[in-house]
Amino acid sequence: MTKITSAAPSPLLRRLGIPPALAWGYIAVLLFMIGDGVESNYLAPYLSHHGFTLDIAATVIAFYGVTVTLGSWLAGSLSTLIGPRRVMLLGGVIWVVFELLFLAFALPAQSVVGIALTYGLRGIAYPMFAYAFLVWIQSAAPLEMRGSATGWFWLAFTGGLPTLGSLVAIFSIRLIGEYATFWLSLVLVASGIVVMLVAVKERTGYGPLLDEDQRRQGVWRTLMGGIDILWREPRIAAAAVVRIINTTPYFGFFIFLPGFFTERIGFSQTEYLSLITIMGLVGMSFNPVVGKLSDRIGWRKVLTFFGGLGSCISMLLMYFVPQWSGGSFALSVLFACLYGITLCGYVPAAALFSSLCEKKDKGNAMAIYCFAAGLSTFFGPALYSGLNALFGTEGVIWCYALLYLISAATSWCFLLTPLDPGEQNNPAARRLRKLNSALSE
Repeated sequence: MTKITSAAPSPLLRRLGIPPALAWGYIAVLLFMIGDGVESNYLAPYLSHHGFTLDIAATVIAFYGVTVTLGSWLAGSLSTLIGPRRVMLLGGVIWVVFELLFLAFALPAQSVVGIALTYGLRGIAYPMFAYAFLVWIQSAAPLEMRGSATGWFWLAFTGGLPTLGSLVAIFSIRLIGEYATFWLSLVLVASGIVVMLVAVKERTGYGPLLDEDQRRQGVWRTLMGGIDILWREPRIAAAAVVRIINTTPYFGFFIFLPGFFTERIGFSQTEYLSLITIMGLVGMSFNPVVGKLSDRIGWRKVLTFFGGLGSCISMLLMYFVPQWSGGSFALSVLFACLYGITLCGYVPAAALFSSLCEKKDKGNAMAIYCFAAGLSTFFGPALYSGLNALFGTEGVIWCYALLYLISAATSWCFLLTPLDPGEQNNPAARRLRKLNSALSE
């Protein structure tokens, strides 16, 4: 009798660019980020309609961005020290605890300090959960699969925040109201934690990602290694600038796009949330496609032209076309989707980070990647607040466009690596490969 096994999906997963042993981790991140993203596009309006000014809401969210930045750095550094799986669990517990305090005490009491502390400190949690899994991917995925594996991670991440999170909010607010929808987000996050604990069995992420030299250095020196790599490996600093710019405008949009589309353009809340949901669904579907493409034609090329230049153009169109078209919903969705697609051009950044330095510094490089990703959640709202006072919303948009141009120039000029699939015939990359070989001998 022929024995039937359950191993059949693995070849398909590999063809898709998903490491089979990590497949359930993508589901866990998706569920967690759906829960985290439920409130992303209605928290600021909710607070402004319940006794708080929009400036107070922006301040709370900016503080949240600070703690996200801290959590992002901890995600990379602690993954090196104790292993990605433990960091994901720690992040999940922190999220649940502070969300309970936020919903049960701070929000009903309408306490500005309480909301800022509970919601703000909760920001440490989601990057610890999500970015620790990204470190896990970079540690366990084969080199030739790294771009596509990262693309699937960003599909899961952005699929939850804000895409499916906003979609859940649309229906949940109608059915059970805004406050009860906050509680629904808690259930979704908890389900992601359970999936991670029960289903992800890949062993690399169960323990520390330290080499022998790092074990001898001690905890503090290992943690600091995630910072001093910025001047030991200047190209990591350049890559960090690119990663910060990647989502700085994206998180800044959360502050003013709801008001822009509902008050200035004339959309209803449902239309705006639908636009964000469609943008996210289309954008997230291109993450693995662009990741696969970058594994074929080159990480740096995709990052520069598709990510930096593409996002500059599409972001301007997303803002100006709704005004020029008299509030056309179809055109607004079209160019919002274009922006979501071009953001996928930044998918290869994680693969570049892990290939710009020696193997012993891979964990430190990913700590900086996570830290830079977290900084963008702070810089987005903070930069909007500062620039809006000086130049107005339109001025903010042009500043965001300039940032994307800086990102493109930086990635093209400084992020050359011989491990990049698209640089195998590049003379400069060959010289760099010979230099690295000579230094390692």
